[in-house]
Amino acid sequence: MCGIVGYVGAGAGMDVVLEGLRRLEYRGYDSAGVAVLSDDGVLQVERRAGKLANLEKVLGDRPLAGSLAIGHTRWATHGPPTDRNAHPQVDCGNRVAVVHNGTIENFEALVAGLEARGHERRSDTDTEVVAHLVEERYDGDLAAAVRGVCRDLEGSFVLVVAHADEPDLVIGARRNLPLVIGLGEGENFLGSDVTAFIGHTREARIVDQDQVVELRRGGVTVTDLDGTVVDGESFHVDWDTAAAEKGGYEFFMLKEIQEQPDAVRDTIGGRLTAEGLLHLDELAMSDEDIRGIEQVVIIACGSSYHSGLVGRYAIERWCRLPVHVEMASEFRYRDPVVGRNTLVVAISQSGETADTLEALRHARAQKAWVLAVTNTVGSTVSRESDAALYTRSGPEVAVASTKAVIAQLAAMYLVGLYLAQVRGTRDPDEVRAHLRDLQSIPDLVTEVLSRMEPVRALAGELADAPRVLFLGRHVGYPMALEGALKLKELAYISAEGFPAGEIKHGPIALIEEGTPVVVLAARHALSAKLVNNVQEVRARGARTIVIATDGDESVTPYADNIIRIPDTKSLLTPLLTIVPMQVLSAAVAMAKGLDVDQPRNLAKSVTVE
Repeated sequence: MCGIVGYVGAGAGMDVVLEGLRRLEYRGYDSAGVAVLSDDGVLQVERRAGKLANLEKVLGDRPLAGSLAIGHTRWATHGPPTDRNAHPQVDCGNRVAVVHNGTIENFEALVAGLEARGHERRSDTDTEVVAHLVEERYDGDLAAAVRGVCRDLEGSFVLVVAHADEPDLVIGARRNLPLVIGLGEGENFLGSDVTAFIGHTREARIVDQDQVVELRRGGVTVTDLDGTVVDGESFHVDWDTAAAEKGGYEFFMLKEIQEQPDAVRDTIGGRLTAEGLLHLDELAMSDEDIRGIEQVVIIACGSSYHSGLVGRYAIERWCRLPVHVEMASEFRYRDPVVGRNTLVVAISQSGETADTLEALRHARAQKAWVLAVTNTVGSTVSRESDAALYTRSGPEVAVASTKAVIAQLAAMYLVGLYLAQVRGTRDPDEVRAHLRDLQSIPDLVTEVLSRMEPVRALAGELADAPRVLFLGRHVGYPMALEGALKLKELAYISAEGFPAGEIKHGPIALIEEGTPVVVLAARHALSAKLVNNVQEVRARGARTIVIATDGDESVTPYADNIIRIPDTKSLLTPLLTIVPMQVLSAAVAMAKGLDVDQPRNLAKSVTVE
């Protein structure tokens, strides 16, 4: 959760940090704050509960001058989202300021010790203990003090620390959660991700596990917790500020929905070798290892989980391997049976999802192979896996995922085709034929997007609905789950997705006169059965909103509203049916006057369990 920015340079620190926080607000928006070190050594701190705009209003009336600054936008874990619990947190003498992402699991024991030693606790946060511990350890070497504190902490965290006595030094530290260095000319940056500083530099370096960064305007030093300097590679960010801006749209999500054809095109593009074989991005597994796989386990959360469910259909069909799809948050707690003959596919847009990371670490401990499907090069998920497939969808700012999840769907088809190619369950010509079908999808998504005006018009009629049901069969079922999730996230409507065949086994009791039921009825071998399900709910008074294939009139007599999509191979239909559900959910939220980009209680990247 939480967004963090740090800056040292010659510019106006407050302005740089606020710009970074605007780009990171998707990570949390319960409260925000900054600390700026003035030229005369005064640590100036301003914090406000609520969205970043509340802080900006205060700072507009009272700007903080100084060229060293740290900032934070919060998703609350310890303590409610109030002014006193906003970051930065400070020590007793207001000499140390700390911003923090994550959870310090032993903070209660640390608090007891600090209070016994005379420190006064002024917030409900676990973060504040870090400020007091740094205060105790500081003897003129801030980096050494932070390294010592990190050794005392249990849990997952990113810390960024400033001290009134250090006018050219910001310290960063990380364990399990992401921290990135931005490398500039006469200025340097820290951020939760590269969007924090993309307006100033596109050169970056990942901070690795249990490393501490000394950030100065003239350079950057990275050490381990023992103080030994460690090397690292920088990388160039291949997108610019325009990719992270709204581009004239009212909400980022509306822009990101329109970017989906490119997200799919970029994810599947350039995957064939000169010999006409499919390849992945990074692979430390041999063909012999892949041929030895006896089962596949897919682990993911939220929308990524739904892309994994679709991936199961593709892998089982093309590879004839048993596939299990697991909620990453539950995976390691049921003692799963995995081993060297298991391929675990870990799906995470950010590559930093805490539940998914812990699940893949458990799988690695059981000697399973791990393939990461992620949008973030250099992320923890990709670095801790044996192989990686990058979705190349570019930055996604809206909390509810659209272009990232459609890219994950495309990636899961690629995983299935690659496994089939190596294992020989599909010959090369068949793999190429399926890939050609996949390559036709971006143009079909563009066609779907051109047809969405009736869907937007429908939204106002659903804004007051107390509940909406989504039904699907085969690959339509995971998309029913995804449609329900989007409507819950964005419009705060009680929505549930079901396999259409299960409707008569209980859920049909939810149907009342006028209950909206969205049916994913893209042409499929099970279409006749799905038509029967539509008739069943309509006979009970449901309002049926049907997503159907061009030219398929079998469901038309039973649809109160019909949304048409182009024809494609039935296995690939999720790449098309997902779009109208995204558009509908966003439009319903807008009809209700809600913030489409920042739904309540949510954050983009879930970095705490």
